[in-house]
Amino acid sequence: MSPGEGQPGWETILYSVEAGVATITLNRPERLNTIVPPMPDEVEAAVAAAVGDGEVKVIVVRGAGRSFCGGYDFGGGFGHWDDVITTDGEWDPGKDFAFATAPSASPTQKFMSIWRAPKPVIAQVHGWCVGGGSDFALCADLVVASEDARIGTPYSRIWGSYLSGMWIYRLGLARAKFHSLTGRPLSGREAAEIELINEAVPFDRLEQRVAELASELAAIPASQLAAMKLVVNQAYENMGLASTQTLGPILDGLMRNTPDALEFIAKAEADGVRSAVAERDGPFGDYSRAPADARPDPGNVIDP
Repeated sequence: MSPGEGQPGWETILYSVEAGVATITLNRPERLNTIVPPMPDEVEAAVAAAVGDGEVKVIVVRGAGRSFCGGYDFGGGFGHWDDVITTDGEWDPGKDFAFATAPSASPTQKFMSIWRAPKPVIAQVHGWCVGGGSDFALCADLVVASEDARIGTPYSRIWGSYLSGMWIYRLGLARAKFHSLTGRPLSGREAAEIELINEAVPFDRLEQRVAELASELAAIPASQLAAMKLVVNQAYENMGLASTQTLGPILDGLMRNTPDALEFIAKAEADGVRSAVAERDGPFGDYSRAPADARPDPGNVIDP
């Protein structure tokens, strides 16, 4: 099935199936695949399509263009979610927490469809994989990144909180505390070294390595893959994953509406997002303020 075939309504993703592998491609390359409606719904629907397709053994998620995902798009504030988090133009905390935690509505829970799918999911990460984009990628079963990718949570400094909680569950206490408090990013190579992700390879080998892993998994009976994924996932569910994913999005809503957060968004609306994030990142010298050798190579592009 070619990208989008049979799915003419996709606005933010591409979907294709080849040789038993379903590929879900975030497709807002001009905006670094930042998250807006209906992306969470479309990802969930694509995962459901892959799960329901008897020919599919493995799912791959990736991003078009020069990044996996730049997180939630806050250009113009968070206006594209206004219908579900505001009343009469004002933030409604009651609406926000209900939206953020309801399985049928929550973007985090829709992205978690890759965690719940009985088929193994490989995240193919390149470029920027930050904020909510990292929360999404780390829900995958296997994560393979290009060595120069940058994975991080700049929202640790302003305007957010952990959503899927996977940063916590994939890291030990010392590392989880360091990254939660500083928001410091990791290169793909560094992320693999501390076992936040599975592997890092040069960008020119990324697609090949993901295809190799997908082929290896596809040779195993689907029921066996489902059983092994379920038992590992259940161990982490028993550690309180659902509770963490309830608290995180509620705190995220609060952290988007503190006086500091409102000032941050006002600056983004008045002076542009680049100006706001430059001020955020300036004291740390990373993300938007990082030198060229501490950023992803802009020439590393996925052309779906």
